[in-house]
Amino acid sequence: MNKFKIAVLANGVWDSKWGKHVLNEVDFLICADGGANYAALSECMPDLVIGDLDSISPENLSQCETSGCIIERYPSEKDETDLELAFLRAVEMADLVGERDIWLYGATGNRIDHFLGNIALMLAYARKGYRIRLVDPEHEMWVLQGREEISASRGQELSLISLSEQAVVTTEGLYYPLDRGVLYQDSPRGISNVFLGGEAVIEVHQGWVMVVIPNGGGNDGRA
Repeated sequence: MNKFKIAVLANGVWDSKWGKHVLNEVDFLICADGGANYAALSECMPDLVIGDLDSISPENLSQCETSGCIIERYPSEKDETDLELAFLRAVEMADLVGERDIWLYGATGNRIDHFLGNIALMLAYARKGYRIRLVDPEHEMWVLQGREEISASRGQELSLISLSEQAVVTTEGLYYPLDRGVLYQDSPRGISNVFLGGEAVIEVHQGWVMVVIPNGGGNDGRA
């Protein structure tokens, strides 16, 4: 059975050609304010636009309204960011269709403060049982607690970064194995590991870990 793919498009850096490909696979698209401009560049109409709407262009806003897209406008002075509001709606849809994965696009770029805030949101929702999969043309990342099998080609790099004070981790199928090893929040020990073959197993026994997979292969050693 095909999964129902829910995605949130933020207002970070965007590659419209790449975006057209990934958005074509989305079943329900929520744009956080200016993310709707990127959807338009990739010739994709969102299902919902939400935020204070200070970044979406008047032309794209009008097009969304004409198409029947749901528009939720909030005041600019609010406690939540536009992306937080978008996640609230994404979770409602995920619960409705029985999904736990939510894809996040346009969430990296020039504003490092926004990116760090996005990581905080990913951790917050992981603690609630949802997996936010942040993807851009160069990376895919998500927060993990528990066991997961990950497929990739030999030589593909993978980094494991502890988001908690410490995380106890076991890995199989990676060049640098861990057997209930401890990754610390203030140490980069888990950076640039390498897949030995087609599949690896990551088990986070304690704590929370950000899994980061850069696009492209790596080398058999640490960077």
